[in-house]
Amino acid sequence: MTTEVDQASQDSVGGNSGAGKDVRRLDRVIIRFAGDSGDGMQLTGDRFTSETASFGNDLATLPNFPAEIRAPAGTLPGVSSFQVHFADHDILTPGDAPDVLVAMNPAALKANVGDLPRGAEIIVNTDEFTSRAVAKVGYAGDPLEDGSLDAYGVHRVPLTTLTVEALKGFDLTRKEAGRSKNMFALGLLSWMYHRPTEGTEAFLRAKFAKRPEIAEANLTAFRAGWNFGETTEDFAVSYEVAPAASAFPAGTYRNISGNLALAYGLVAASQCAELPLYLGSYPITPASDILHELSKHKNFGVRTFQAEDEIAGIGAALGAAFGGSLAVTTTSGPGVALKAETIGLAVSLELPLLVVDIQRGGPSTGLPTKTEQADLLQAMFGRNGEAPVPIVAPATPGECFTAALDAARIALTYRTPVFLLSDGYLANGSEPWRVPEMSELPDLRTSFATAPNHELADGTEVFWPYLRDPETLARPWAVPGTPGLEHRIGGIEKQDGTGNISYDPANHEHMVRTRQAKTDGVTVPDVVVDDPDGTARTLVLGWGSTYGPITAAVRRIRREGGKVAQTHLRHLNPFPANLGEVLRSYDRVLLPEMNLGQLALLLRARYLVDVRSITQVTGLPFKAERLASAIKEALDDDH
Repeated sequence: MTTEVDQASQDSVGGNSGAGKDVRRLDRVIIRFAGDSGDGMQLTGDRFTSETASFGNDLATLPNFPAEIRAPAGTLPGVSSFQVHFADHDILTPGDAPDVLVAMNPAALKANVGDLPRGAEIIVNTDEFTSRAVAKVGYAGDPLEDGSLDAYGVHRVPLTTLTVEALKGFDLTRKEAGRSKNMFALGLLSWMYHRPTEGTEAFLRAKFAKRPEIAEANLTAFRAGWNFGETTEDFAVSYEVAPAASAFPAGTYRNISGNLALAYGLVAASQCAELPLYLGSYPITPASDILHELSKHKNFGVRTFQAEDEIAGIGAALGAAFGGSLAVTTTSGPGVALKAETIGLAVSLELPLLVVDIQRGGPSTGLPTKTEQADLLQAMFGRNGEAPVPIVAPATPGECFTAALDAARIALTYRTPVFLLSDGYLANGSEPWRVPEMSELPDLRTSFATAPNHELADGTEVFWPYLRDPETLARPWAVPGTPGLEHRIGGIEKQDGTGNISYDPANHEHMVRTRQAKTDGVTVPDVVVDDPDGTARTLVLGWGSTYGPITAAVRRIRREGGKVAQTHLRHLNPFPANLGEVLRSYDRVLLPEMNLGQLALLLRARYLVDVRSITQVTGLPFKAERLASAIKEALDDDH
């Protein structure tokens, strides 16, 4: 596997594009599209990403948009951006600092210019830099004229004017024509970085199939942007980033976001289990995409129910589990709080249920469109009584697929609700993903009870719903309506075996300890430590979406000669059996989390190891450079 490169090489390879322009080869590029919420930056970034994926580059993305449906135009709160990092080698993060910023207005420039390194290129839409627009975001004067951008390569492009001119043959007002300026910008950037165009053209035709004149206008703007790059003297150089052939094992790849991968994983799990998939959900950012996607797959036996609230959504899902479906409910942190009582009911009923939590910034409504990892303790303990629940956490957008399969395995095998903790960064971010072969998918089939399982003293055969598999401690799963298997369920404590209501103290303790033992006995793989020569004394541990930034930081440290080991948790309850031994084998354990140290708290309590937290709650993922600096400080303490 190749290593992540810090600085893009700029070796001129000659050649020409159009009027004798130079073509330079880069090993990686980070581009950020930024503009007003209505400027289509998410669509622009998504299309650039899709074409980059089809070209064969490795990539990672970071969409970043306001929570407001439509924040005031031209204001800092209304800025929407999309960052894509693509390379000719394997990469793990959307990048710390953009090499290129496309700023559609003064607000976009001011909100993002602080992230740019010296020498970065800025493409600005000069049409939006009016005195009023500049003053609205707090600039004392025009930043294009006052010298404040001298450290950057600034390309002044009247994107709106050029788009309107390109569309003058269409029956559109200036305002209507100006809405296609994002396609002009996309065409220009596609020319600059030699991106394919066929996919975007097909996409536009399909998206506006019912309005062919709008489709043709966007296509014209897109092509005009490409031609502008080809002919203007302001862009004397274009760039090539070769496909990342060595980064990918052989197979069929596609670009995929975490939420899409998770939705596909749920469908695959239902097929592997030969069970209908039922989703009971209430729309909530950033989980709603899963509901939207699953609603498209009725042909796979998927039933989606958009409930009137969070409690109804999980209640319907739990009812579907009782009825024999692979049941799922999707939400984010505020929804988990509302679903807590029904999750506890699922623990008591011992029915398989997947609770998918796409974490976001909190508390309360918090930061709906920003990422965080602060629901771990809620997932672990956020129910009354002793109500243990297994927890699975994917590390990358693509891993959301396998995490869904693994969560289904645990739920079906052990008859328990299972938490799947993703987050906004994974949900909206994307990467190339190898489409698995059917032969690679697990067999998740499970057996329903079909006959009585207990004989009374008088010889009568009866069904006891709380007899247990001696290996998994799972109780039998009886579909309602099966003759002879009638039984009572509910939230009040059950008598062991019979399932009858019981207030007996000894029985209650037995049932509590049995449910805990069932969770503790869930089979999860050991953690694997990446320690190249086995001499590192510092271990960097992570969970969830911190995997990319941590791994990029560790690679930087190693390139500089530092010795550091790394491991990553994908199962948070129960912990892998070898985790305590691993933690105790290092002098120092560093744990980056996008919270105030929740996993560190659990590990210190469980293993009595001094886990050192590196925490961040900004609503954004860690930057690799920040983590590298923190690791260096820890290594320096050894000397």
